[in-house]
Amino acid sequence: MKKRKLTEGRKMFLSVMVIFALYAIFFILFEDYDRSHLQPFNEASDWHLLIFSFVVMGGLAWLLHRYSHRMDERISREQTEKENKMRRELTHNIAHELKTPVASILGYTETLLENPDISPEMQKQFLERTHIQAERLTALLKDVSMLNRMDYAAEQLKFMRVDIAELVKEITQEVSLTLAEKHMILKNYMPEDITINGNPMLLYSIFRNLFENSMNYAGEGTQIEIYAEQREDHWAFTFSDNGKGIAPQHLPRIFERFYRIDKGRSRTLGGTGLGLAIVKNAVKMHEGTIEAREREGGGLTFLFTLHK
Repeated sequence: MKKRKLTEGRKMFLSVMVIFALYAIFFILFEDYDRSHLQPFNEASDWHLLIFSFVVMGGLAWLLHRYSHRMDERISREQTEKENKMRRELTHNIAHELKTPVASILGYTETLLENPDISPEMQKQFLERTHIQAERLTALLKDVSMLNRMDYAAEQLKFMRVDIAELVKEITQEVSLTLAEKHMILKNYMPEDITINGNPMLLYSIFRNLFENSMNYAGEGTQIEIYAEQREDHWAFTFSDNGKGIAPQHLPRIFERFYRIDKGRSRTLGGTGLGLAIVKNAVKMHEGTIEAREREGGGLTFLFTLHK
């Protein structure tokens, strides 16, 4: 049987009623301040006071119940409106992001179909561009699916012991070619024995998206540095690059879904606009926090924690 969740209204109602009940017990049974032990009610006024207290308590309970019910309805309505607004914005943003790659794919394929005599070189060029846009669509749908799982099916995610040091090594191997092409240097100062109880897929997405963010926006010839420090009940990570950085006014919003500093440049580089939103949600699901700061000397630093 599913347990009934205590709403804010019910919590308030129960809290006030418990306080009033304690008051009735202690200040009625010990109504004389010099009384040191329980004594039977010998006077009618004692019983009248007790009955009056219960009547007041009943009236207070009725009023509190009505108020708590209305408060719960208001909170539920506001929450529903907020969720509906977020869904509308997400749907609008997804539709907007899908337009460009879909239009490109349609344009390239229509050109190929309507011009059967086009040269093999041009056909190959159009097919390569179509493939790039298809990959972009796949990445966008994958990121949307990831966020939906965290938002609406978080209880289905399985947690296990994950070796973070080994995970980062695997990601480093995956991105090594891109790092070499952009003449970027990676300096990994993390210890070898970082083990966290978490979801492997989400932990992978945290570090992979941070790598992608630096590789896409830091610029060629830059350097990425990763640190990790063990605390009492969590690990504190620092992921930074000495690239172009982000203007201070954008820092509070870079974890928002589909927020772009330079929309044209982001689309050219193939970003979905969801990478850092996934990072923030994944960190939150591991009972951690994350923030972005300007790096001294230029660049961007991400400071985040992951619960052990």
